[in-house]
Amino acid sequence: MTPAEEKHLSRFLSLALRHDPTAADITLDAAGWILIEDLIQGATRMGQPLTRDQILQIVANSDKQRFTISADGRSLRAAQGHSVPVDLGLEHRTPPETLFHGTADISVPTILREGLKPQSRQHVHLSSDTTTARQVGRRHGRPVVLEIQAKAAHAAGQPFWISENGVWLTTSISPKFLHPQADKF
Repeated sequence: MTPAEEKHLSRFLSLALRHDPTAADITLDAAGWILIEDLIQGATRMGQPLTRDQILQIVANSDKQRFTISADGRSLRAAQGHSVPVDLGLEHRTPPETLFHGTADISVPTILREGLKPQSRQHVHLSSDTTTARQVGRRHGRPVVLEIQAKAAHAAGQPFWISENGVWLTTSISPKFLHPQADKF
């Protein structure tokens, strides 16, 4: 599989497992899992031929570890980022003192006024380092990294989870816990 084919199939898997299962003619279970064989058959029916080896290669090569294979090797799901309702079964966790969120500079005034919201997804995504946050922000425009006072938000009752691939998740962040990094805004 060429790098271009792998990128295309990875995007297809993200679409099907995170946002639109009908794109692969599949139905995710309540926790977001799908049998790999069912995914292959559904994708093929929808004109997107896919093999188990291709899926395994995409999972292994994903720098962000977007996908998780079940312990028995039979099922697959997206680690986080769902816009379709799923329950990942994650336990509440106490976050570190500070987490980070990358966004585009154009979005910052609204975020500082209204807080961070999940928009079309189930959760707000936060990272434990500024490098990752900056990369995320760059996907949306000129990046700005917001510093999140995560431990203080948690102490005020905000729930936090950490996904299988290390992305911190929460339902929202109040503006009082947000601070743009001064040299970036």
